[in-house]
Amino acid sequence: MAGKPKLYYFKGRGKMESIRWLLAAAGVEFEEEFLETREQYEKLLQGGSLLFQQVPMVEIDGMKMVQTRAILSYIAAKYNLYGKDLKERALIDMYVGGTDDLMGFILMFPFLSAEDKEKQRAVIVQKATSRYFPAYEKVLKDHGQDFLVGNNFSWADVHLFEAILMVEEKKSDVLSGFPQLQAFKARISSIPTIKKFLEPGSQRKPVPDDKYVETVRRVLRMYYDIKAN
Repeated sequence: MAGKPKLYYFKGRGKMESIRWLLAAAGVEFEEEFLETREQYEKLLQGGSLLFQQVPMVEIDGMKMVQTRAILSYIAAKYNLYGKDLKERALIDMYVGGTDDLMGFILMFPFLSAEDKEKQRAVIVQKATSRYFPAYEKVLKDHGQDFLVGNNFSWADVHLFEAILMVEEKKSDVLSGFPQLQAFKARISSIPTIKKFLEPGSQRKPVPDDKYVETVRRVLRMYYDIKAN
C-alpha cells in the first residue's frame, strides 16, 4: 500500500496551499516537510528532487512531482475530482485557470511593501468583483446546479472556494453582490472534508506573516523587492 503523499514547501500558503486544499477535499491524509533553511533546499536540489529547481514538490505514488498545475491535475484525476469526460475536464481546466489568474494577484501580496499592499488590495477586490466573481455567478445562475461542472463536486469548486476565502480576507463583504456565490460558499463549506479542513488544528495554513516572508526570502535568496501588479 502506498504511503501518504509528502509535501515539500515552506510552512505557509504560497503555491502549495491549493495542493493542500485539494488533497483535503479528497479526504487524503498527507505529510509535510517544511523548508526552513537554505541547506534543506540545496539538499533537494543536489539530490535531483526538483526537476526545475523549484518547489512545491510532492512525493506521491512513487513520483517526485513538481509544477503546481501538474500536481493538482494528477490529484484531481486520481481522486475523481476531474469530471467524467473530456468536455467536463476542459470546463474544469477553464474555471481553474480563471481562478488561478485571480489568485495570482494575491500570491505575492505578503512580499509587498506596506504602501504597495494597500494598492494591491484595491486591485484584488476590483478584479474579483468586476471580472472573476461575475463570471462564476453567471455560470451558477445559468445552469442552476450546485456545482460548477456536471453538478458534481470537482477541483473547480475547491479552487474557487479557496479563492473566495482569500479575497474575503482582503474585504470581508466582497460577496455581498453575488447571491449565487454566497450560496455556493455555504454549500461547499458544509461538505464534510472541506468542513474538517476549515477547523482549527487542520493543515490549512494561516494568512502569511512576516516570519513566513523572511523564511522564503532566506531560503530562496530573494534579495529583491516584489512590485504590485
